[in-house]
Amino acid sequence: MTNKPQGVLYIGVTDNLMERIKEHKLKVYPNSFTAKYNCDKLVYFEEWENGLEAVKREKQFKKWKRDWKIK
Repeated sequence: MTNKPQGVLYIGVTDNLMERIKEHKLKVYPNSFTAKYNCDKLVYFEEWENGLEAVKREKQFKKWKRDWKIK
């Protein structure tokens, strides 16, 4: 998720994408990173059958340099 073009990037894992997007947009957790930086625009997602594989992929993304993530 991001806040605007070329803005901050947030990467996370959830088992209910639509609900999680709603939480970000409504700032349900006001002290969270996404609330602080107004990240409410979904720009990319992947679906995984296995939660452990999803977490593994999340960790891969978080290690990438910013320009790789944008590409």
